[in-house]
Amino acid sequence: MSSIIRCRHCAACFDISAPGTRNRNHCPHCLWSVHLDVQPGDRASKCGGEMEPIAVSMRPDGEWILLHRCNKCGVIHANRIAGDDNAVALMALAARPLANPPFPSA
Repeated sequence: MSSIIRCRHCAACFDISAPGTRNRNHCPHCLWSVHLDVQPGDRASKCGGEMEPIAVSMRPDGEWILLHRCNKCGVIHANRIAGDDNAVALMALAARPLANPPFPSA
């Protein structure tokens, strides 16, 4: 059974139960999310704010994750990256620190 929803941020439609997504929390197109979870997968948060993708990272086991910050309450959550996520958007997030070094050369 598919669960098609529309992204609040970019208005793209996507299936949150697609194979390999394990209860997807973010849009595969723009990578934005909605603050729904207190613990991963529990859908217990009442905040409902938009969660901006702020970074990509890798767990010790090699799994890549996407970090989101809620624009309403400021909480930061990590979500697994799915195989159908926008690779260009993920790489742009990964390269963001390289484009803006903390100590620019004089």
